[in-house]
Amino acid sequence: MMPETNERALVAQIERRFSSVRSKALRLSLGDDAALWFPRSGHETILTCDWFSEGTHFLRGRHPADAVGWKCLARAVSDIAAMGGKPRCFLLSLALPKSLTGKWFATFLRGLRRASRQLGCVLAGGDITRQEKAGISITVVGELLRGRAVLRSGARPGDLLFVSGTLGEAELGLRQLLRMRGLAKPCTAALAKHLYPHPRLALGQWLVEKRLATAMMDLSDGLSTDLPRLCAASQVGAKIEADALPVTALAKGGHAQALALHGGDDYELLFTVRKKDAERLPHRFEGLRLTHIGEITRDRKILVQSEAGKTRPLASGGWDPFRKV
Repeated sequence: MMPETNERALVAQIERRFSSVRSKALRLSLGDDAALWFPRSGHETILTCDWFSEGTHFLRGRHPADAVGWKCLARAVSDIAAMGGKPRCFLLSLALPKSLTGKWFATFLRGLRRASRQLGCVLAGGDITRQEKAGISITVVGELLRGRAVLRSGARPGDLLFVSGTLGEAELGLRQLLRMRGLAKPCTAALAKHLYPHPRLALGQWLVEKRLATAMMDLSDGLSTDLPRLCAASQVGAKIEADALPVTALAKGGHAQALALHGGDDYELLFTVRKKDAERLPHRFEGLRLTHIGEITRDRKILVQSEAGKTRPLASGGWDPFRKV
């Protein structure tokens, strides 16, 4: 006979799963009305939140539950990486149908705990309720030395534009997943990046430590959508070189380039560096490729230059949950 499912039992399961993942900065966390957080002296706090919803961000029949657990935290932590900070703790708000409170829930928690351990971000509390489709809200608390955060608004004309890693790979992984039957497995590099993204925490922290990045953000919605956000915050424009984009080797030609420009879910870092500091930037950081893709301009236009030298406006074609498909 199956045990009865209720809120108290689900909360107890979460507490058991995360009982060994603790932080000294949390004097009080799971089991009380609210958590007590102590930021370190000389540091300031970073706050960010992120939704991960069934049907919009994941598909119950295609995305493994442990990947949902991993990704819901990893994508929120990526915002901390984009400022050069360190994640410290997170709040978890869950809305689940009763059909997902058994094996799916246990597997989800396993992926979430693995992400929590690897990203150094402990569970501080949260809430759980019932809903017909699953909805997951993550709030992450991070920190960094006071006054050292890298913002989107720091780019200046003449700064060079860089990205980490490979662009378009996660979008390719999503397309592979949609062609599969049943739950996907990370059997290709593209599927692995789509299912289990890795926020670039070490790179963001290194860029802050070396005072190299003048502006920075993570690429969650695609270069063509996210770059205009950075430029708008900095009141500048940009010109990128199409043939410089670090495209995935798993796609060819124009398809690979389109994925690099418009594909979302990569969670790589997009950042600017002063020309005089660019020689201090390595081609690789801890094995991660760093690629110069263009330059910040005074004219507030976003342009892309083709291999033939022709320049055209870069239309936003990345992820937008409200865009008609």
